[in-house]
Amino acid sequence: MSNKRPVKRRKKRMGPIIIKSVILVFLCIILFFIILEVTGVYRITDLLNPEKPGGSTAIEQSSSVTGAPSLAPGDTSPEAQPSGDINEVIATAQNMAVQYDYDGAIEYIKSVDGYMENADLVSMLAEYETQKSNLVATSPYNVTHVFFHSLVVDPERGFSLTGDSGWDSGTPGFCQWMTTIDEFNAMMNQMYERGYVLVSLYDLVEETTDENGVVHMTAKDIYLPEGKIPFVLSLDDLSYYHSYNGRGTATKMIIGEDGTPTCEYVDAAGNTLVGSYDCVPLLDDFIEAHPDFSYKGAKGTIALTGYNGILGYRTDYCYRDRVDLDPDQQAWLDANPDFDWNRECEEAKAVAECIKEDGWTFASHTWGHIRVGANTGMDSIQADTEKWLNYVEPLIGDTDIIIFAHGEDLASWNEDYASTEKFQYLKSQGFNIFCNVDSSQYFVQIEDGFLRMGRRNLDGYRLWEAVYGGNDRLSDLFDSASLYDPKRPTDASLYQL
Repeated sequence: MSNKRPVKRRKKRMGPIIIKSVILVFLCIILFFIILEVTGVYRITDLLNPEKPGGSTAIEQSSSVTGAPSLAPGDTSPEAQPSGDINEVIATAQNMAVQYDYDGAIEYIKSVDGYMENADLVSMLAEYETQKSNLVATSPYNVTHVFFHSLVVDPERGFSLTGDSGWDSGTPGFCQWMTTIDEFNAMMNQMYERGYVLVSLYDLVEETTDENGVVHMTAKDIYLPEGKIPFVLSLDDLSYYHSYNGRGTATKMIIGEDGTPTCEYVDAAGNTLVGSYDCVPLLDDFIEAHPDFSYKGAKGTIALTGYNGILGYRTDYCYRDRVDLDPDQQAWLDANPDFDWNRECEEAKAVAECIKEDGWTFASHTWGHIRVGANTGMDSIQADTEKWLNYVEPLIGDTDIIIFAHGEDLASWNEDYASTEKFQYLKSQGFNIFCNVDSSQYFVQIEDGFLRMGRRNLDGYRLWEAVYGGNDRLSDLFDSASLYDPKRPTDASLYQL
């Protein structure tokens, strides 16, 4: 008897416990559906009518997030967040993350109302936090900077012969300074395969402005996945000079039908074609196909002169006033009697704005493509800078970047850069980033008031030197022999600087 009594007492106690447990579970279920009803993730009425208008089920409705933003990558301002489908949110966050903007993607997802109730968004947050934690820092002092001139579309015209008399006078310059479209595309592809990622000059420094309006700079590391290599890209002389006429290059930048920058090109038969005939649209095309080639949407920097106008538009004062004209400029005006300078400037300004909206930045290349070294006095630099500020900057907007022509610089590598009179003048005119030409893999100087950076010319001279001259300075970037255009001359006399 003594052994049975405890069992009976336990059975009597278990009855009330079971009843209470059932009631508690029932209450939890009711509370769960009330929460879903309030948050809008699931409606109780959906249980009674699972088929929604148009054939959508209640389960399918959970793919929408209340207040889900539908924004361009990087725009996470709460006031700019309309309702959107969860698929749009996911796509936008993925576009940011694939270009290494993990902070932006994380912030963007967290700005979505109810994101914690969506398993996909919670999973993406965890994934991006992990990827962010595994990024590797690269010092700005270990970032290389490459540059191009306008690309040769038709090598037979760019590197032309004059018949029995041999090479024409323009051929050596085109052979040395220009890269062909096929070479450019191959360079970008090989650099991409080696892990290179395009960054902006502004990604290398942290800029602050003090109470006196003076800009200060400090070095800033770039964080990328292991194996990725940051680099900077710039373009020189995107003005389509008169001297390029008939040499198989693009003739001007325009706004394409899709609203993005593209080129006009006149072929050998005189037909005007529109398409990707130079660096800007070609690089855009490549990044569209390989978005992980760009760090947070970075593009390149375009260095402009002004004496023949900009971007293929004849915007300089000499065309307006019919003064200080050289023979090429006079011939162009004679061939275009209906030329309207104001309209030309407005068109150039619209194209420049389109290029900036596309992610590119602009820089001064000096107005007259002048030398700035020891043989050039302050008066010449001041007069040239005033022309650039008067006739180029109003069309492209403010810039604090100057890229020097002819590979020159304000001072030698071992001089105190900031103490030179030329630097102090250009700094007073708003320039904070100064670029020269240097064949070294890295040449970066960052001090309180400026960033100074050397650039590597990826042109015909460097290619010929690498393949035929016994001095390959480009092997860290690509295999020069594999991409040397077969239509490019190999005559050594054409590559003697």
